[in-house]
Amino acid sequence: MAHAILMPKPGQMTEECTVIAWHKKEGDPIKRGDILFEIETDKSTMEVEAFDDGVLLKIVAPEGATVPVNTVTAYVGQPGEAIPEALPATAAVAAPAPVTTPMPAPSPAVGPASAPAAAKATAEATAISAPPPAGADGTNGRLRISPRASRAAAEAGIDPRAISGTGPGGRITERDVLAAIAASASIPAAMPTGARHTAAAAASSRAGAVSPAPTVAPRPTAPVDGEEEPRPLSRMRRVIADRLTQSWTSTPHFTVTVAVDVTRLLALRAELKAAGTNLTVTDFVLAATAQTLAEFPDVNSRTDGVSVWTRRRVHLGVAVALPGGLVVPVIRDADRLPIGEVHERAVALATAARDGTLSVDDMTGSTFTVSNLGMFGVEEFSAIINPGEAAILAVSSAIPTAVAIGDGLAVRTVMKITLSADHRLVDGELGARFLGAIRRRLEDAGSFRQEALNA
Repeated sequence: MAHAILMPKPGQMTEECTVIAWHKKEGDPIKRGDILFEIETDKSTMEVEAFDDGVLLKIVAPEGATVPVNTVTAYVGQPGEAIPEALPATAAVAAPAPVTTPMPAPSPAVGPASAPAAAKATAEATAISAPPPAGADGTNGRLRISPRASRAAAEAGIDPRAISGTGPGGRITERDVLAAIAASASIPAAMPTGARHTAAAAASSRAGAVSPAPTVAPRPTAPVDGEEEPRPLSRMRRVIADRLTQSWTSTPHFTVTVAVDVTRLLALRAELKAAGTNLTVTDFVLAATAQTLAEFPDVNSRTDGVSVWTRRRVHLGVAVALPGGLVVPVIRDADRLPIGEVHERAVALATAARDGTLSVDDMTGSTFTVSNLGMFGVEEFSAIINPGEAAILAVSSAIPTAVAIGDGLAVRTVMKITLSADHRLVDGELGARFLGAIRRRLEDAGSFRQEALNA
C-alpha cells in the first residue's frame, strides 16, 4: 500500500508551509532518511525526510505550493503500486496567490435611489447565511474550524458557517477567515455590517479565494505626494503582524516599570572583562530573569482564558532583530544554566539567527521573552506579549542619572525594565513583586561575581 507523505507541523502556531524545493523526482528510489523536499515555515526553512523505503510514486504538492500542515504532499510505495485515484480532502493544495493592495471603491451614498439595492443585497446576504444542514460536512453538523480561525471570525463578526474551509477534511483555517474579511471590501457599503461580513464570507467561499496575508488597510483615494508604489509585506512581517495583532487584541495587557541601579553591575562587568571574561548586560538580565521565573511560576505559565497551564521549566525567548523582521530563539532551561553558559547559548543563537541557520526547535517552546533595546539609547519602552506566554520583559538603556541618596544627590547608572503581563494570569501586585525580585538580583552584583569568574 502506498504511504502518504504529510506536510509536517513544525511549530505550535504553524498552520501551513510552502514547498520551496523537491530533492527527488517521481519515479526516483527512496530510502529511509533521504531528504525528500524543503519547506519554508513562518521564519525558517527545514528539510523533510523519508520514513519508508520505496519509490516516489507521485508528487501532490509541487514547488511553490502553500499547503496546510498534515496535508498529503506525495506518495511513496513500491513500483507500479496503485495510489488513490481521487486525492482525499486532506490533500487540498493552496497555490500561492499574488499579494495585491486593493484600491478602495468610493462608498455609495445611502439615499432613495440606493435603498432598493441595499435591501436586495441584505436579503441575499440573509439567504446566504443560512447554516448548512446537519451532517452536510460528515460530522453531524459539527463545525470544523481551527481555534485561531474561530477567534478571527468572532472578532470580525463573520459567521464561519458561511465559509468553505480549505484545510484538512474541509476544516476552516485562519487563512480562510482572512480571505472572507478581505472580500468584504467588495460588498456594498449600504448593507448592514453583519450582513456585509456574511456576504463577504460567502463570496470568498464561492470564489475559492485564499488570502496569504491579513487584511491590508486600503490606500487613500488620492496618493500622498512623494508616495511610492505599494509593495507587499514580506512573509515574515505578515506573520509578525498577524501574531502580535492577535496577542494585542485578545490579551488584556498591563505594564509595570521599575528603575534598576546597575552601577555596581557595570563595575563588575568591567572587572570581569579585564580578567578575560566578556559578559554583557543582557547576559546578567537573562540570568536574573530566568532565576526569578523559577520563583514565580504563574508568570511563566499560559492561559487560553479558560484553563491555566503551569510550567516549571524556564525556556527563555530572546528577541533578535534581523533586517527583515524579528525572531525569538529560545534558551532552554535557562534557570539551570550558569551565567557563562547563558552567554554562550545567547551568542550562538543570535549568530544563527543572523546567518539564517536557526532550526525550528531553536524558535519554539519559549515560556517567557526578553526584549532588550538598551544598545539603542532607549530610555523606556513596553513590548507586546508573544502568543502562548503570560508576560514579556522590555529592557532599556543604562543611563547616568541624578538620584537622591539620603539628603544629597549622586550620579548613578539607572536602567528601566518594563513588564508587559497578561492580566488574566498576573495581577499588578504579582507583576510588581516579580520585577522587584529581578531588580534585587541585578543590584546585588556580588552574587554574580564568583559564578561569573568561573564562567
